Amino acid sequence: QVQLVESGGGLVQAGGSLTLSCAASGRTISSYTMAWFRQAPGKERDFVAAISWAADATYYSDSVEGRFTISRDNAENTVYLIMNSLKPEDTSVYYCAIDFRARRPSEYESEYDIWGQGTQVTVSS
Repeated sequence: QVQLVESGGGLVQAGGSLTLSCAASGRTISSYTMAWFRQAPGKERDFVAAISWAADATYYSDSVEGRFTISRDNAENTVYLIMNSLKPEDTSVYYCAIDFRARRPSEYESEYDIWGQGTQVTVSS
């Protein structure tokens, strides 16, 4: 069974940058779509970005398009989320997830099978 562990969260000032990592163990992720979601206190979990197994297709939410970049290193079994121009409204717990059916990148939470435990990102104004 694959396990996903997120890291790289922290406190950053508005306008700053952070890079999140999602390291997988127990199974290679190279054949599967991966995604990042986030959840702010008192709110539902929202889609952030997704990437196909070959990294030839990516998909972003409107709120992060142009500021965030999702990438993957299949040799390292790791997915990244590079976050630039951070805003206070980006404050959330960020989760990575895997779709074992290898469908095209999707914003739908129900299409992802395994989730990490999350990493907190806090953006101060």
